[in-house]
Amino acid sequence: MINFQRTANIPMTGLELFGNFPVISNHTMKKLLLLLSLAAALGCGNSFAQKATGKERVPLKHGAHRQGKRTDAAMQQWREHGLGQFIHWGVYAIPGGHWDGKYFGGAAEWIRVWNGIPKDAYDNLYKEFNPTDFDAGKWAKQAKDMGARYMIFTTKHHDGFCMWPSKYTDYTIANTPYKKDIVKTIVDAYTKEGIDVHLYFSIIDWNHKGYSSGAPTTDAKKAAYEEFKTFTRNQLFELLEMYPQIKGLWFDGSWDKAWMNEAPWVDQLGKDLREKHPGLVIGSRFRADENGKRHYDTNGDLIDDYDQTWERALPDSFEKVKDVDWDCVMTVPENQWGYHSDWRTYVKNSYDLIEMMVQANSMNGNFVLNFGPDGKGNIRPEETKLAKEIGEWMKVNSAAIYGVSHLNWKQQGWGYFTKKGDNIYLSVFNKPIDNRVKIIVPRGQAGPKTAKILGMTGTLDITSGGKNKGNESIFYIHLPANAKFEKPFVIALEGKRDKNDKEVYDQAKI
Repeated sequence: MINFQRTANIPMTGLELFGNFPVISNHTMKKLLLLLSLAAALGCGNSFAQKATGKERVPLKHGAHRQGKRTDAAMQQWREHGLGQFIHWGVYAIPGGHWDGKYFGGAAEWIRVWNGIPKDAYDNLYKEFNPTDFDAGKWAKQAKDMGARYMIFTTKHHDGFCMWPSKYTDYTIANTPYKKDIVKTIVDAYTKEGIDVHLYFSIIDWNHKGYSSGAPTTDAKKAAYEEFKTFTRNQLFELLEMYPQIKGLWFDGSWDKAWMNEAPWVDQLGKDLREKHPGLVIGSRFRADENGKRHYDTNGDLIDDYDQTWERALPDSFEKVKDVDWDCVMTVPENQWGYHSDWRTYVKNSYDLIEMMVQANSMNGNFVLNFGPDGKGNIRPEETKLAKEIGEWMKVNSAAIYGVSHLNWKQQGWGYFTKKGDNIYLSVFNKPIDNRVKIIVPRGQAGPKTAKILGMTGTLDITSGGKNKGNESIFYIHLPANAKFEKPFVIALEGKRDKNDKEVYDQAKI
């Protein structure tokens, strides 16, 4: 036990004794209150900022420049697309995952790094690139029929070959037997069909002598990398100048240490690109903050306009998407983007892809399906079949895809909810055996007034299952007993029950 009794040797400045125990004097109390007030005033702003992350925020010059979602018209249009198309196409389509009779098991567009193909042989493939079957109008029509509202096209992949006639390099479409500007043809054809175009651009460029994946260490390498940076900047502005109709830039390869170390320069480049093209949409793959954090900065805030971390994967819950805009880019086989003539992994069917699309939409994301045309410019038959089947489903059920958002109702196992305004859509992938689709409406919310299946006439019966222990309302939507469902289908719920409507029965009092 501590003895607080005053002694001659230990002064008790600011304290007065109450018996043998010290108390704070009025004068000292006033000083302490003043200091506490000042500390609170200085720290309150930071304390609010800490609530979201649970830790103190770090001052950043090159992190996220905005907290929360973009609210302008251009971003809202992107947000409502629902379904997009990705096209990976370049000279890597010529070998198609094979060389000299040998099979390359990696992603076809990465074949240049394989020791099974001589680098010089690959770098001269452009002299054979002559896609005489290429028809941009046909591609665009197929994308529109599939239901795509935007597309992403590879202007330049990691090999550095440019699908447009860039004036900053000779390694372009202009020096192939084909010669014509493929990027322009794509942009014009898709724009004509009412499909927004975004251009893919790889930061990695194996063809440029100044390119470096690691941080340059010598003066000569540093000077060469400065030339590469200027080259990259010039090409990006060239794309914006030549194709002003585009809506966004989709970057790849920004994981290189050399690029990540250029946070101030890349950040300014992004600002300049946006100034050149107001409304430009750029995802989170473009740059890192000054601490090397990509996608999300050191404070956990999203860098740029939407989260691009969901590559060939979907979040398993709405909480995982952190209330930001996002998309999922998906391949048909497990990991083939460019044309590979030999698919040896599982190939997704239209049922798989439609479910992935709806799942993404139900969590406020867009779904983007990749196509890899061959060296002659043909979209392979398997992909054409998938596009047709998805399109047939979309013609009936697109109301559950376009412009929809997340609905915070409990998922029941039959499928997914989406909503638009007062309309609620139930995309059913697992039809209940008893033909009753169960929904649980949160406490305080009204249940549905009417229900109908998109593409079918008539309405469905709705009966009440009363209330559960949490005072949530249970409803059953009855499917027609004689209806045959060979594909996923959508139930549209319209209107709200009147608050005076009587339930069939109520939850027993507990």
